[in-house]
Amino acid sequence: MAIDRQGIGLATTRILIGVFFLFMGLGKTRWFLDTSILSGQLSDWLHAASPGSMSRVYLERVAIPGIPFFARLVPLGEICSGLALILGIWTRIFAFIAFFMALNFHLASGLLFQYSFLTNGYGLPVLGSTLGLAIGGVRLPWSVR
Repeated sequence: MAIDRQGIGLATTRILIGVFFLFMGLGKTRWFLDTSILSGQLSDWLHAASPGSMSRVYLERVAIPGIPFFARLVPLGEICSGLALILGIWTRIFAFIAFFMALNFHLASGLLFQYSFLTNGYGLPVLGSTLGLAIGGVRLPWSVR
């Protein structure tokens, strides 16, 4: 009997990233009742953003006007994505949702365009894992099997 090392590796990654998103979402449940928590974080990022930067434009045009929606959607999305990844339900869809949520936070914070993004544990490992799970079964032209 052969051991499916690739399958075990993907399942382990899926479960661990799921646990990460579940607990990130649970940590944000206060946002449902108090949107000022998210508002304060986004305001801090706005003040730190350079004039004309992509982060500043994103914060001013998308994130800050959407605070009433995002304060509820982000925790809900992270909890649902985390549970789905842990349980292996609709993995590709929820991995893409998790990827998109993490990408939005990195864009809003401005971290996406800094060297520290490459060394931050919330950066490449999270984005790479979620994107890998989202496209994991897709055979690319240059793939070797």
